[in-house]
Amino acid sequence: MNLEDPAFTFGIALTGGMAAQVIAQHLRVPGIVVLLFVGVLLGPDVANLVRPETLGPGLQMIVAISVAVILFEGGLQLNLYRLRNEALVIRRLVTIGALVTALGGALAGRYVMGWPWQVAIPFGTLVIVTGPTVITPLLRRIRIKKNVQTILEAEGVLIDPIGAIVAVVTLEVALAQELPVAARGLLGIPTRLVTGLGVGVIGGLIMGRLLASERSIPQRFASVTTLALLLAVYAVAEAIIPESGIMAAPIAGMAVGNMPSRPSKELKEFKEQITVLLVGLLFVLLAADVRVEEVTGLGWRGVATAGLLMAVVRPLDVAISTAGSQLTLRERGFLAWLGPRGIVAAAVASLFAQVLTADGIPQGRDLQAMVFLVIATTVIVQGLGGGLVAGLLGVGRPSNRGYLIAGANPLARELARALGTAGHDVVMVDTDAAEVAAARRDGLSVLFGNALDEEMLELGDVASRRGVIGLIGNEGVSLLVAEKALRDFRVGTAYIAVRPDRTAVPMDRLRALGVRMLFGKETDIAYWSREVRAGRSAVHTYESTAEKEVHFSELETTNVLPLLVERKGQAALVMDETRIKTGDRVTLLHQKDMVPAKTLRPLDKGTGTIPATQ
Repeated sequence: MNLEDPAFTFGIALTGGMAAQVIAQHLRVPGIVVLLFVGVLLGPDVANLVRPETLGPGLQMIVAISVAVILFEGGLQLNLYRLRNEALVIRRLVTIGALVTALGGALAGRYVMGWPWQVAIPFGTLVIVTGPTVITPLLRRIRIKKNVQTILEAEGVLIDPIGAIVAVVTLEVALAQELPVAARGLLGIPTRLVTGLGVGVIGGLIMGRLLASERSIPQRFASVTTLALLLAVYAVAEAIIPESGIMAAPIAGMAVGNMPSRPSKELKEFKEQITVLLVGLLFVLLAADVRVEEVTGLGWRGVATAGLLMAVVRPLDVAISTAGSQLTLRERGFLAWLGPRGIVAAAVASLFAQVLTADGIPQGRDLQAMVFLVIATTVIVQGLGGGLVAGLLGVGRPSNRGYLIAGANPLARELARALGTAGHDVVMVDTDAAEVAAARRDGLSVLFGNALDEEMLELGDVASRRGVIGLIGNEGVSLLVAEKALRDFRVGTAYIAVRPDRTAVPMDRLRALGVRMLFGKETDIAYWSREVRAGRSAVHTYESTAEKEVHFSELETTNVLPLLVERKGQAALVMDETRIKTGDRVTLLHQKDMVPAKTLRPLDKGTGTIPATQ
């Protein structure tokens, strides 16, 4: 077995990275925690299977291309609409906050680690970055408030290229022998940022245009073509000015992700899978590139430096960046807690170690070990403790609350009012401007858009809902919404109204997907919407006086639509298996001339347009 073969190192690192993330998924711990452990385990200090040095100059190329893909995928997920709401805090975090972190890190490097300024200042700039490789997986585990999540995601994507460029330029300046050379080096920061921004925007717009037309790029080639175009954008930026490609990648992702013709679900899934693969590869390679004795050799000074960055520098950074914002003290506290470092810090530190060592500065390897220690400490402490801290601070996103209704027609509005009266939070989504306007006039929460659009579902906070209700006239579309909510957002339950002919939705398919039939029977949405709109219906609450448990079909009533059943103070939607017990309260939509069953005693005067039937 030839352990010096670069292909062997690459293959083992790739496999080890994926295995680590699968194990982390089963253990329900942050993937990076296991990746760091596996990297050390497979590296020269233990199994000696992964030897990054065998890759030679290829290691930096692998790192650079992988980081570009990772940042592109991060940019693809950023929604400019949500970013605008938190723009002030995000802008401060990636500018003023970055400066505060760089200064704090440099001071810790100089006065705690005892390094010369030539090493301390580059270290300070290296620990600026957080990164989507650590933030995004953590936020998937820790469900926090949307505004806090948006800030952390945007900071992670944007601070990586900014921090990397600032760090590279700072090292050039720190090693410069003459003042004019250092001054020219400082100009590299704005020129690299502007170049990356320009190339990223232009490249992203071209990619988005091409992806929007299947005549240009067939759907089956969309994902791999996007990957190829991304690498071209990165290469063009690097050819113009080195180190600007890392800025072009996330900007191109943001441009593609926010164009009117949004990237398909398949493209996003492909990019996410590629990112998972590359994150695993990079963390294993870079963890294996650091010797354990170098990390332990940092002693108490290393631990103190990592502690200062977490307990002093990050809170100070957040305090200054969030001053005067709309964020609550608890939300600021969570932002101050969560600032783990990621793959870009490790990658650039590996480069710095080589440059400093080649320049005759002995602390190069110590700097790399210190960055590795900061990554490990912040990921383990902040990542594992994130859920607990979110709970203590009360910034966790509420779960299992209320419903999202696809449709805002008159029937949907009646159901939304009934659910609201029962204490459930409800939001509707519809593409019909007139129905949306009518819902808003009624004081109901409604979004104008397509319920099949992932962004609409996210705006409706569907992931935190108790269930999704499909009340669209086209029951086939309602079923697609239900499937999407169950599959992609892991909503607990999905319900749809089924027409009497059931031409679009066979009942066996409904049962196979785990979707419930709303109202407990087949329903003509168009008929009931007309009745409500014409004022020929009303909603009343009744109490069951039946001596035995019965199904709605046994009540001997006609032209009745059961909306809710309340038992022991808990109101629930009516499904095909719902049965009524003595003392249950049922909310019914019915015509004004109907006579309710003898076993239903009226409890109110109704919420509709007519008095209760006596």
